[in-house]
Amino acid sequence: MQAESPDALARAKRVRLMLFDVDGVLTDGKLWYGPSGEALKGFSVLDGHGIKLLLQSGVAVALLSGRSSPAVTLRAAELGIAHVLQGIDHKLGAFESLAAKLGVAAAETGFMGDEVIDLPVLRRCGFACAPGEAHDLVRRHAHYVARAPAGGGAAREVCDFLMRAQGTLEAALARYLA
Repeated sequence: MQAESPDALARAKRVRLMLFDVDGVLTDGKLWYGPSGEALKGFSVLDGHGIKLLLQSGVAVALLSGRSSPAVTLRAAELGIAHVLQGIDHKLGAFESLAAKLGVAAAETGFMGDEVIDLPVLRRCGFACAPGEAHDLVRRHAHYVARAPAGGGAAREVCDFLMRAQGTLEAALARYLA
């Protein structure tokens, strides 16, 4: 399932800061618990490489999550994501603070979320995205709904869409075709 609003490309073209929720966006939304608490999260290499390419294209990337996890900290460091906001109950305030800190207007931001807790940011950012499995209300507020599943390429799809809109995708992929 892929859906995009008529102005999705124009909105994506303006994005200078792209934020991603973690659980249900960069992961499949399952939480794995062992005897000592949360132990594992699974991340897609497709999503990770898409984020790396997006960063290399000049778009800043941040993670904005309601949960806190050492696995997220490690994955963000591995990908070179400098802005990792975890344990955030009220995501809109953290989103606005980060955008102000980076000097980015709301219209120049994108956010990919899956649950109703993400709606305040999705309604405020310039380019709202969701995976297909997102809550129905979230999908209705998204400018772009990915076909690929959460934790299995949805974020990569959004990264490619952003780079295509900004005219940087072809150059980002050219080195792999040489």
